[in-house]
Amino acid sequence: MKKLLSINYTNTSFNISFLVLRVIAGITMCINHGYDKLVHFADKKDQFVNLFGIGSATTLALVVFAEFFCVIFVTIGLFTRFTVLPLVLCMGYAFFKSHHADLFGDGEHAALFLSAYLAILLCGPGKVSVDGMIK
Repeated sequence: MKKLLSINYTNTSFNISFLVLRVIAGITMCINHGYDKLVHFADKKDQFVNLFGIGSATTLALVVFAEFFCVIFVTIGLFTRFTVLPLVLCMGYAFFKSHHADLFGDGEHAALFLSAYLAILLCGPGKVSVDGMIK
């Protein structure tokens, strides 16, 4: 019981925790969001949001890049801090602009992904990653 209530942690538990966070957030984002947008790109390009006036097709292409390709790199832990930046921007926009910061409604998923990717950005991928093996 004392260990259960302890705030101490080991490096191994930290690294395994960030492995689980990267893999679950990455697979969920890739399959449920990125892959769907990639496969249905032609159907979604005309009704997608127009970010900063660059066009809805260009915005969708950038979102697909973040939600599919960047998330694969984050999941395996390769160039993690660099590739998580587009995801933080994408989820920040989705939460604050698209879902109007509705934390307890439609914006719940975006907020969860945003917090997971912010944690990965701040703490790094952990040692159980390609980045960790390179060092």
